Amino acid sequence: MSGEGELKFLRLGDTAPDFDAESSQGPFNLYKYHEGKWLILFSHPGDYTPVCTTELGLTAKLLPEFEKRNTVVAAISVDSVEDHLGWIKDIEETQSCTVSYPIVADPDRRIANLYGMLAPNSPLTFAGKLTVRTVFIIDPANKVRLSLTYPAATGRNFDEILRVLEALQLTDNYKVATPANWKDGQDCVILPTISSSDAKNIFPKGFTEVKPYLRLTPQPNKDN
Repeated sequence: MSGEGELKFLRLGDTAPDFDAESSQGPFNLYKYHEGKWLILFSHPGDYTPVCTTELGLTAKLLPEFEKRNTVVAAISVDSVEDHLGWIKDIEETQSCTVSYPIVADPDRRIANLYGMLAPNSPLTFAGKLTVRTVFIIDPANKVRLSLTYPAATGRNFDEILRVLEALQLTDNYKVATPANWKDGQDCVILPTISSSDAKNIFPKGFTEVKPYLRLTPQPNKDN
């Protein structure tokens, strides 16, 4: 059903909507900011709050890891640019980091509504006035490749976000998927659309056939 007040959400494979906004680093355009790169776009409930402070501090420390994966990051909340700039000082002081990525200001909730970052029935968001902890991984073609939503009181696991980013890039470049709890360097799963005869040519390291539909091969882009 559709109608006024319908909750908006983005599905995997959808084109991430472009937008212009102000940020802690000046004017921000989504498409220009991550042109040719992957993007982690994540919302937090509010500036000057404890869990958000730890999350944005950890993100700052992980920037070299994201850069290795051709990825940039941007945070967003309904706070003003002035609040962002003041809060950044607290983040850097308490988390021993440098926040060198932009925090987008969305005081009118225009972007939050566009991306479905509001959850009126979720606790601790003041009936949807604050954004929840949403994460989008957006690829260089501006397609949504991952969407995660956490409650306001639960900090995100950024190791998992990095893990999924690695898995998505691996699948894009090689004909493999990643099994449960996969970590970089571990065996991968050969896509079921590839026959075993073709797999012998595609995967020179060989593979183990557990079942005809479950075939494991060493990670293609590793020397193992």
